[in-house]
Amino acid sequence: MKNRKTPSRYKYQKVIRKKKRKLRLRKWVIVCFFIFFLGVFLFSLYQLYAWFVDNKEIETMQDEIKEEVKVTEKEDTENTETVNPPVDEKDDYWDYIKMNLLEVDFNELLTKNSDTVGWVQVKGTNINYPIVQTTDNSYYLSHAFDKSVNDAGWVFMDYRNDAINFNQNTIIYAHSRYNGTMFGSLKNILNSSWYTNKENHIIRLSTPTENTMWQVFSVYTVPKESYYITPSFNTEEEYSEFLDTVKSRSEVDFSGTVNTSDKVLTLSTCKDNYGNRIVMHAKLIKKETR
Repeated sequence: MKNRKTPSRYKYQKVIRKKKRKLRLRKWVIVCFFIFFLGVFLFSLYQLYAWFVDNKEIETMQDEIKEEVKVTEKEDTENTETVNPPVDEKDDYWDYIKMNLLEVDFNELLTKNSDTVGWVQVKGTNINYPIVQTTDNSYYLSHAFDKSVNDAGWVFMDYRNDAINFNQNTIIYAHSRYNGTMFGSLKNILNSSWYTNKENHIIRLSTPTENTMWQVFSVYTVPKESYYITPSFNTEEEYSEFLDTVKSRSEVDFSGTVNTSDKVLTLSTCKDNYGNRIVMHAKLIKKETR
């Protein structure tokens, strides 16, 4: 007669097989988790390496530009003129217009990149770069000054702006890099060590046609929006409302006033990963035709 498995023996073997299946499943789950976390680790490692490479390329490019391009401070000449002076004699405007303008030799820069439209320097920060401009506001988010692909990007002017005859609001952007390059040091403007030093409240901008000086009147953080980066306004009333709005947003009380006879320079960069922006507004106070 054939041997028949007793019920107890059958149940025992069934339990053993079930345990083996669970063990195999557990092993596969562990392997899958290991592969997933290994993939995350390797991807993070790659991103860190890419970030390092991008920064190194940018720093090398910066050093080359500083060595090859002549940037000098320039005293006032017969071509220098003040812009829209305030009535208040205590306004810091009167001290700032005594400061030297910045003049840049653009010959080498234009040879390297014909998109070059200016050079911007912000006191009390690392911002001291040539400015480029193209037909959109995305290209230089992922390309360096020499047009190589680089996630550090470069400092660029809004494509809607006129770099020769400034609009009511001229906007300049750049990434906020953790190592302080590009607009990474713009966050300094919200620190008391920056805004308590009045000598920092100046932006100097040089273009191939003009040297200019701008007095800071507002700094703040704001969620991502399009209002503060509006380049021109249809009516004087709209422009007046814009100036009142951005002035009232300031987290620092600056002495400078602003009105519809002024032209504004806006610097903008990301503050964090939530879409918030750090913004600086300044008004034109002195210029010199080149």
